[in-house]
Amino acid sequence: MKNVLLPTDFSDNSKNAIAYALQFFKNEVCTFYILHVQKASTYTTDDLMAAPANTSIHQSVVGGTKEKLEILAQQLESEYSEENYTFHTITDYDIFTDAIKQVIKTKAIDLIVMGTNGATGAKEVVFGSNTINVIRKVDCPLLAIPEGFSFTPLQSVLFTIDFSENFTTKGMEPLVHLLEKHKAILRILKIKEDDTVTKAEFDDKNRMSTFFKEINHTFHSIIAVPTSLAINSFVQIMDVDLTAMYIKQDTFIDRFFKGSKMSKISYGTRVPLLIMHM
Repeated sequence: MKNVLLPTDFSDNSKNAIAYALQFFKNEVCTFYILHVQKASTYTTDDLMAAPANTSIHQSVVGGTKEKLEILAQQLESEYSEENYTFHTITDYDIFTDAIKQVIKTKAIDLIVMGTNGATGAKEVVFGSNTINVIRKVDCPLLAIPEGFSFTPLQSVLFTIDFSENFTTKGMEPLVHLLEKHKAILRILKIKEDDTVTKAEFDDKNRMSTFFKEINHTFHSIIAVPTSLAINSFVQIMDVDLTAMYIKQDTFIDRFFKGSKMSKISYGTRVPLLIMHM
């Protein structure tokens, strides 16, 4: 059984990410936790003053949100009644990443699925601060869904390894799961500084060949090209349906997003991105 966290702010973007997740896990036993984190700054004194005298401040703040979450959960239960899905709703009044961490710990979350903040039809998808903060600060696999992206069965998945990283099998379960479930081809891309083949690289390739022996996979390399450009070019040329990265905090992810402000990170592709952590 999978425990999947679905953060929502009730926007079309977050609802689209939820729809993707429910399509993605079809025919599996899954428990979905739909989370809304409320910022204190969105409420005014007037909002609290309007609440009944016997109502606590916390109830005043989260009461309406709980009702909206329950309605959303009921709609999803009805729409996916033939699936073996269970839905739970959670409201929190906290810092976004702290709320995420708490749910991950208490509910044994396997994967977070959330939307980006891009504009539909734009050449680039913009990652909002919430998504970036989760990537940077939360040690849990995350699947980021571009705005307006509709689920299609995965046929080709790109797994990228940066020149400074070596392959490790730790934490690879989300990637292996989606490859086996969707019977997708794995494209393994090594981004290199030069055309030298080191012993470490040779050993890496052997480890990956052994680890992915039951999965249809191919090896590729791109030399002396910036990380984000290399990935985006490969996605377009090879018609990739999803990209995956295995990162250390503030290393590969910084090179991928190099040159962008943290609050507005540009990711120039329209396919979902799976982030795994070392």
